[in-house]
Amino acid sequence: MTLQLQQETQVNLDEMLTLYQASGINRPIADRERMAIMLASSNLLLTARLDGKLVGLARCLTDRAYVVYICDLLVDKTYQQQGIGKALLAAVQQATGPQVQQLLRSAPSAMQYYPKVGFSAIDNAFHIQRQY
Repeated sequence: MTLQLQQETQVNLDEMLTLYQASGINRPIADRERMAIMLASSNLLLTARLDGKLVGLARCLTDRAYVVYICDLLVDKTYQQQGIGKALLAAVQQATGPQVQQLLRSAPSAMQYYPKVGFSAIDNAFHIQRQY
């Protein structure tokens, strides 16, 4: 099997929903309209495909000059712990450049992962929790 990392301008919604389901990430995948908006509003999509099958995704928002927010980093559970997530994060940095700060919000279960791939925890962020 050949792993291909690439930047894509569009990802098929059904293909993306299948990956979200297979990854175990908590997103409102039953709400197709909301997920379609999330996908359409992302301006940087990095994918990992094994023989054409979508097995990983970094869904991002960026100004391409100063900051990139990695909204979601997900890998199909079948293919986790094989370096695909790390490769996707490297692809984000390659796509945006070293002058662009990478930011993300981690799931509690992934808090130990991000320091291993070069991220530092920050304590100067704020949020208003979404209602649903």
